[in-house]
Amino acid sequence: MRNLFLTRRFFLILAAIAGGLLVSFFVPVLLLPLQLGVALLGVLALLDGLLLYAPGRPGPGSVLGRRVLGEKLANGSDNDIAIYLENTYRFPVRTETIDEIPPQFQRRDVLFRAALKAGETSIIRYQLRPVKRGEYHFGALNVFVASPLGLVRRRFRYGQQQMVPVYPSFLQMRQYELLAISNRLTEVGVKRIRRVGRSMEFEQLRPYVPGDDPRTINWPASARRSSAGDDTLVVNHYQDERAQQVYCLIDKGRVMRMPFEGLSLLDYAINATLVLSNIAILKHDKAGLITFADRIGAIVPADRRGGHMRRLLEVLYKQRTKYLETDFELLYTNVKAKIRQRSLLMLFTNFETLNGLQRQLPYLRRLAKDHLLLVVFFENTELREFLDAPATTTQDVYNQTVAEKFAQEKRQIVRELQRYGIHALLTAPQDLTVNAINRYLEFKARGLI
Repeated sequence: MRNLFLTRRFFLILAAIAGGLLVSFFVPVLLLPLQLGVALLGVLALLDGLLLYAPGRPGPGSVLGRRVLGEKLANGSDNDIAIYLENTYRFPVRTETIDEIPPQFQRRDVLFRAALKAGETSIIRYQLRPVKRGEYHFGALNVFVASPLGLVRRRFRYGQQQMVPVYPSFLQMRQYELLAISNRLTEVGVKRIRRVGRSMEFEQLRPYVPGDDPRTINWPASARRSSAGDDTLVVNHYQDERAQQVYCLIDKGRVMRMPFEGLSLLDYAINATLVLSNIAILKHDKAGLITFADRIGAIVPADRRGGHMRRLLEVLYKQRTKYLETDFELLYTNVKAKIRQRSLLMLFTNFETLNGLQRQLPYLRRLAKDHLLLVVFFENTELREFLDAPATTTQDVYNQTVAEKFAQEKRQIVRELQRYGIHALLTAPQDLTVNAINRYLEFKARGLI
């Protein structure tokens, strides 16, 4: 009985009968038909309840429900969730399905209505976008079933207490991986960068063909072939330099807790690191990782062997922001001790003021002395929206003047880094992945790593 509920139709009919009984005080002739109506409503409700427990095919009648989702969800991406419903009754039913999603989503609209014929199967699809890594607990899948009479509903519960971890956005990583394999990265904003000069990693000698760069002709080898009676010119064939080290250095200090569109700056950096590391491995480079705050977190040496991306994914899943000031001196000493080969260091952090940069500038200059350093920090997109809005009052003009000062200071940070030969990337959080890949490909095209 705990799974049986009276429907809205039942209460509407009951309310109409109650109104009729009120009128019957003045029109007594209506009393008997209304009393019969009450009895009929009770009988029909009883029959409706019995109908919901009637035999079905092949056994007792029911509507079978099942929630289908992946073993893990991708942070910051739209994850597909499917609900399968199967009607085993011998008559058509109407269903209302309420999925008890994890409380982190704070949604109360996960209710789906469907009409199923006898023996029919239906699939309900919806999406969830988590904005925080960790464990998410789904509750029960509640399926409320009503017969054609529609006076009583029976509840079925499935899939209670299902835990799913939320990892960095592996969906985004797979998307970029497929586009990179099919040379379609331009579709998501990755630029085609013209190669400046040539790679200096020699691969082989081969005969000259029209269109080859004359500067690649190997004259001594061509002369030896000419003396042997073969007048074909020989050119040096070069390939892209491989096995370069690309390290992502992720700041986990309090400056990375700022949220944009529900996702913290740390999670934007983690998602970009996952995609960038995968692209680097596809380009035959080695990807590594260092996380830091007031102390060093995870250190994953640069590698490109099978299973390395899975290891990076597991390490990134466990990272959490800290509340203390970031220690860049500690970062420098660990990089100097752990990374002996010249590498590309992509430092994901955030500077809001020029004074904040100048406190850390000595350590950044030391890192840039031994490695190719790219400092990635974030534009305040909400500040930009405020600046773009029209100013209608004196207060708005004053507020926009102050906001422009902060925006100007961000641009000054870029110039200050460039003055010391440090590469800088100021980007909106949602554009971080594309812009980071563009800079990596630019460095490779210019032969800087």
